[in-house]
Amino acid sequence: MRRNVLAVAVWLAVFVFSCLAFAQQKSSEPPTMATVLNRQLSDLEREFVPAAEAMPEDRFGFAPTNGEFKGVRNFGQQIRHVAASNYLIAAAMLQEKPPAIIQAEDGPESMTSKAELLQFLKDSFQYTHKAFAAINEKNATAPIPNPFGSGTVTRLGLGTEAIGHCFNHYGQMVEYLRMNGIIPPASRPQ
Repeated sequence: MRRNVLAVAVWLAVFVFSCLAFAQQKSSEPPTMATVLNRQLSDLEREFVPAAEAMPEDRFGFAPTNGEFKGVRNFGQQIRHVAASNYLIAAAMLQEKPPAIIQAEDGPESMTSKAELLQFLKDSFQYTHKAFAAINEKNATAPIPNPFGSGTVTRLGLGTEAIGHCFNHYGQMVEYLRMNGIIPPASRPQ
């Protein structure tokens, strides 16, 4: 357990410093936390959305069955969950109520078509960009209520959680695509 915590801490430090270094190379202005997080979110979107678009609609109900996959989310549910979680995290960062359709982190069960899910996903990323843009040095580490449990968290912590959470599900979606004979767009030769 201690090794895992140390590994995550090292990864996070490398991530933050590499983001800051990259941002400084692009601009003479020092980067802000908001610009670093928004750049990372944009990079994530450029991989996540095309991966979601790559799966044919008739395979959105796909979930692996060979092995220990009982109870896992299917492809469409992965997208809906990420979008709902983006809304919950961003709303907490903005100190707003999430949209009424978001009842839980799995999103509205009535939303199942590819078009609906892709729009829900894209809209959730835009809302998350809005939340990231509102981060500043004054509020980044101020305690705010934890949207997923008791206690408090910080906007900066929620921002890094949003990106990490999306990449977690992106990895699962990549596996689902490959199990269906689809090369993820980010892995295709240029």
